[in-house]
Amino acid sequence: MVSINFEAKGMLIKMSKYDNPMSRQVFSLPDLIRQQYEDLEPKTRTVLSFQEIFSIQRIVITGCGDSYAAGMATKHAFELFTGIPTEVVPAIELSRFYCEKHLGIDSRNPLVIAVSNSGTVARVSEAVQRARLYGCFVLGVTGDALSPLGVNSDKVLKLEIPSFEGAPGVRSYEVSVMALLLLAIRFGEVRLQYTMDEAMEMRFDIRNQGEALEKMLPEISSICENIADKWKDFPCYDFVGSGFDYATAWYGQAKILEATGKFAMHINTEEWFHLNFFARDAKHMGTVVVGNTISPGLSRTKEMVHYANVLGRPMVVITDGTKEDFGEETTYIRVPLPKYPVSMPLTQFAPVALIAAYISEAIGEKYGRGCEGDWAFADGGAGVKNSEIIVK
Repeated sequence: MVSINFEAKGMLIKMSKYDNPMSRQVFSLPDLIRQQYEDLEPKTRTVLSFQEIFSIQRIVITGCGDSYAAGMATKHAFELFTGIPTEVVPAIELSRFYCEKHLGIDSRNPLVIAVSNSGTVARVSEAVQRARLYGCFVLGVTGDALSPLGVNSDKVLKLEIPSFEGAPGVRSYEVSVMALLLLAIRFGEVRLQYTMDEAMEMRFDIRNQGEALEKMLPEISSICENIADKWKDFPCYDFVGSGFDYATAWYGQAKILEATGKFAMHINTEEWFHLNFFARDAKHMGTVVVGNTISPGLSRTKEMVHYANVLGRPMVVITDGTKEDFGEETTYIRVPLPKYPVSMPLTQFAPVALIAAYISEAIGEKYGRGCEGDWAFADGGAGVKNSEIIVK
């Protein structure tokens, strides 16, 4: 495909030869961050009352797919900003397996934050119905207040994501992460964990990541295009991270599966040494390491990068740092470093989305296999929407 230009805030950015709807979603992120900040910042300050925020004793975030990853990306932000114990629970675990003794324990606790842009995923609807049955307070984060998620929630944070070309979720993931981060800031502000001025500084830090990403995207895109050229014929890919970096690794394996149909794995940096370390044919296994330099897990990430090199793995490290921080010869992709590092997942995922997008275009693969042939049953999301609801 020939290169084209993409306009962002008056800037003309040369797109990759592998330009496609998914990569165009990535390049739309800077403007989306600015636009969505203006929409979500006031909403997240008013969606719950002071009394409702003060009564929170525990938080459970739930969702499926990208929404589940958004929860993992922001769990630590909730705990650091609010001091409230926070879990991220897959929707099926909350709906079918979560111990009822830990639901509705006191004053409609825990607060269950359920994330689904469409609001139509059966398992998420089932999870919130069960949560309310046992006395939890449910905040739905969704683009459709009249969806099954919306109508089964006590309160709804309504997302307003402008329409765009269809592709594996990039823009929706961005907005889900931003919404959760802004909620975490608000909860901490109300509970007097910091001053109002400090809360606004955190919010502005989120907004400013749009400009930071915009400046870095051309170089990020160029590196990702080179990676796609070298990795497009690999049979599998390995994504590694820890802490809130792990969410980006999880998201990366999801995008490879959706965009390319190839096998992909996700694992944390410690378990990599116990499991994925032993995979054969390492020289044909694209390995993406997500590691920010201020992470408590940095030392283990550096060891992992070293031994991946020993194994001869083709590798890229997504980081706010440089080769000097890791001491290893490999490919590095720099991403924005916000003042508050727990906000890094807001832009850190852009390179993994581009890698998946460019490989998909390079090999001529349809997103989601086009919901054709053996995959026809999933057309229109039927595979996740049309499922028996059991609430007990």
